[in-house]
Amino acid sequence: MIEEIFPTTPECEIVSERIVNHSAETVFEAWANPSILKNWWGPKGFTNTFETFDFRVGGIWKFVMHGPDKGNYQNEVEFVKIEKPSLIAWKRHSKPLFNIVATFEAINDGKTKIIFKMVFNTAEESDKLRPFVVDKNEENFDKLEAVLAEMNS
Repeated sequence: MIEEIFPTTPECEIVSERIVNHSAETVFEAWANPSILKNWWGPKGFTNTFETFDFRVGGIWKFVMHGPDKGNYQNEVEFVKIEKPSLIAWKRHSKPLFNIVATFEAINDGKTKIIFKMVFNTAEESDKLRPFVVDKNEENFDKLEAVLAEMNS
């Protein structure tokens, strides 16, 4: 049984999944290497400026997401668990507040199942963002897949 990093209930979660045609090691590298991560993190049209990326338990990741139409969005998270090549979890210190657990499960033929779980303190907080983030998470996965293809070419 997988240890629960952030205690939760289904009502307090937004979960996105995707199977990609790349190894768990390659997928993990795309999340753990800031020079790769900055190229795909965020929905379609977003770009990033990373200020700090201290990839270790207790390390801080500070970055600005630049929206395609307007706005710069400050983000600060703290890594709370890292298990190469299968798991990265972090706690957001910037609003909106939620935690992330990203898992990378190797499956047959060099494929990996990615599960991206956003964990909120209340169902109300989850419900408030659900209408926006489900599609945006898919856009994020689309960008990740494009970068993964470049990594393997």
